[in-house]
Amino acid sequence: MTVSKKESTMDRVNKGLAKRYRREKWFRLSGLGAIILSIGFLALLFLSIISNGWTAFQQTEMLLDIHFDAQEFDVDNLSAANYGVLVKDGMRTLFPEVKERRNKRKLYKLVSSGASYILQDMVEQDTTIIGSTQKIWLPADDEVDMFMKGNISREVAENNRRLSDKQISWIDRLAADGRLKKRFNTVFFTAGDSREPELAGIRGAVAGSLFTLAVTLLLSFPMGVATAVYLEEFAPKNRWTDLVEVNINNLAAVPSIVFGLLGLAVFLNFFGLPRSAPLVGGLVLTLMTLPTIIIASRASLKSVPPSIREAALGVGASKMQTITHHILPLAMPGMMTGTIIGMAQALGETAPLLMIGMVAFIVDVPGGVTDPATVLPVQIYLWADSPERAFMERTSAAIMVLLAFLIFMNGIAVFLRRKFERRW
Repeated sequence: MTVSKKESTMDRVNKGLAKRYRREKWFRLSGLGAIILSIGFLALLFLSIISNGWTAFQQTEMLLDIHFDAQEFDVDNLSAANYGVLVKDGMRTLFPEVKERRNKRKLYKLVSSGASYILQDMVEQDTTIIGSTQKIWLPADDEVDMFMKGNISREVAENNRRLSDKQISWIDRLAADGRLKKRFNTVFFTAGDSREPELAGIRGAVAGSLFTLAVTLLLSFPMGVATAVYLEEFAPKNRWTDLVEVNINNLAAVPSIVFGLLGLAVFLNFFGLPRSAPLVGGLVLTLMTLPTIIIASRASLKSVPPSIREAALGVGASKMQTITHHILPLAMPGMMTGTIIGMAQALGETAPLLMIGMVAFIVDVPGGVTDPATVLPVQIYLWADSPERAFMERTSAAIMVLLAFLIFMNGIAVFLRRKFERRW
């Protein structure tokens, strides 16, 4: 007859510890795996955007000998001149053997339709070029640009691509003569929107975003800080202030498109403010960012030790002097951090601005908060919906610019936090 050995207390404790350590190890590994997976997906997203968008920073341009025939110009009305004829004459000079009308149309399509406007601007800025012949780099058509960047293959059958064999032979001839090159795309940063991809730029959208953010900052920061100071320092603790606090926290989680509907109903339909203007966009984004700024500001005020308040009051400072001279300066870094994060959130918003009409096609660069404008996220939305292949690379390039702005703003927030934050 065998006697079973009784398990000691230490054995049971050791088994429990080993089991707990295994669970803890698997938990750490799971968290580490989730982080690595997230970084991998983020890197894949960035690589996809960069691979599709970096080519937009280059634009294929064509060197033409443009003769500004004095007979084509009226000094008193320079805009009446036929600048398109000057471009066609320059192309015929390079390809005198092209005689048929159909082939001429194909030849002229190699140059951007906006080349005539570039020549008009040159003449209006410097009338001394009238009567002379100038070598001018003009933007090529977007299909030529796509071919030069390898997005259109010459191996594809002619009826399955946008460029004919003759056009490709002309492109090869221009490239061999050094008259067709890829150059830095300054138009992308200096022009507004356009129906032609090679003429489209982000300057108008960037200006609209800056005006919109300026209105948002001027309204949301003082209102948010004042609200946080009142709720934290002056407001009595009762059911009404509790209700206000609950509503502020709830508004921070409301979908952004709801604020767009509110702006449409109040600012446009009731007050009659101009549609598609940075002023209205800033008002809508102010409503959206106020809860974030208020919550961050209140957290910053709470982080200031009570001893500072007591010391200031103890030496005879009033309530207002205590707040303005001691509490606010110490809480300001956290408030600024929350404000910058709110501004970064507003910069990337699209849905509320679509509801107030900022989805309109805007060519001109806005000069004020009441001028028609769009913003960078909406510009990206519009380009993403365009069928041309050239707009796809410009969409990715605009996303890169937007991400650069967001990273910069979040970097400022981190810098301010680390530089001015005090720990007690």
